[in-house]
Formats: sequence, C-alpha cells, structure tokens
Amino acid sequence: MKVVSIQFLAMLTMLIDHIGLVWFPDHMAWRIIGRLALPFYAFAIVLGYYRTKNVQLYLKRVAWIALLSQLPYQFAFHRLEVNTVGSLYVCLLLLYLLDKWRGRLPLQCLLAAVFAGLLEFLPFSYGAYVLLLVLIYRYAQVHWFALFHFSLNVVSFLIKGWFIQAFSIFATVLIVFLPDFMRSADKVKIPRMVWRSFYPLHLTLIAIIYYVGSNQSFKELIRTLSLS
Repeated sequence: MKVVSIQFLAMLTMLIDHIGLVWFPDHMAWRIIGRLALPFYAFAIVLGYYRTKNVQLYLKRVAWIALLSQLPYQFAFHRLEVNTVGSLYVCLLLLYLLDKWRGRLPLQCLLAAVFAGLLEFLPFSYGAYVLLLVLIYRYAQVHWFALFHFSLNVVSFLIKGWFIQAFSIFATVLIVFLPDFMRSADKVKIPRMVWRSFYPLHLTLIAIIYYVGSNQSFKELIRTLSLS
C-alpha cells in the first residue's frame, strides 16, 4: 500500500476532527469521523519507518514538525500537553531503538514499557494508546490488526472511558479489508512539503481564526460592516 493514500486520509480526517473540536463540539459526527485520523497517522509513521532510507533524518524531520506544532496546538485547543506528532515522534524513536536492540527481547520489553509509561504519565496526547497502536501496526500480522486494535479500544474504554475512540477501529478496517478503497485515494497527489507542513500550519490557522473570531472588537467591526 502506498503512503500517499494514508497521508491524504490522515490529513482530511484530522482536519474534520479539529474543526469539530473547536467550532462544533456538540456535533458528535465531526469527532467520530476524526477518530480515524490517529490510526492513519500511526500507520503512516510505521510505513515511513519501513521505507525511509535515512532513519536519522526521518526522526529529525518528525521532531521539527512536533516542535513547530506545539504552540499552535496549545493555542488552538487550550491544552497543556505535547501534541500528537510529539507522541508519534516518541513512538518512532522507540521503533528505532527496538531494532537496534533486536534479539534482546527482555530489554526490548523493558524499553517499550518505559516509553509507554513516559507517554501515559507525562502530558502526551493520547498517552500510551498511540504507542500500543504503533506497535500493533509494526509487529502484528496484518490479519490481526483489527482484533488487536479493537481490544485496545475496549481496554481504553474500561480504563479511561474513551467511548468515542472506539470508532477509530474503522480506520484499521479500511487498511486491512478495503485495500481497493485505500488505493483509490492514491489518485490525490500530495507534495511532500504539504504533508510535512500540514499539521503545524492547520493548527496555526485554526488558532488564528478562533482568536480573531473570539475578539469582541472584531465581532463589532463585522457587525458594523454588515449593517452599512
């Protein structure tokens, strides 16, 4: 499967999710569609890791995207936590270290547990959930993806009450069971710069639009112009 289809669907569903979160929080449909974004991004990270010719450069690129996104993320969503790309960077770093320690299963398990604890107990977006999802995509057989993802969602619901996150399983279902649909998205060509800049750029625009729209003087100006 090409990365392009995953990238397009990841950006589209994430944009829908964030628009719903900021402007339509009472309309659940936006958030339900948006639940597909994280699995698409997680799968894209794994595909990118598999196919990159320079893991070090890939790590640096994702780190820069996370850093550039942090302030826009906080301003857009009023959250004092590391943004989702930052969480994905930690997952990517773990994949790199696990491969470096290949053949040392006890150390690999310990390292994965440490990283999961880091994501869960420090303010990282999605916590250990995103790391476990990345590990599913990295190490499970494809025909087990949906079952493991479903199990992860059940545990997340029981522990954290994440009911809406259950809808994220549909992204994995698309990846596994509807490859023809996924390939159809490859017709949309996405320049690398668009993919790399989309996360921080769209967060910045959301934050700007939200704060400008919330400004009382701006609202009065718009009202005056509409009356004149």
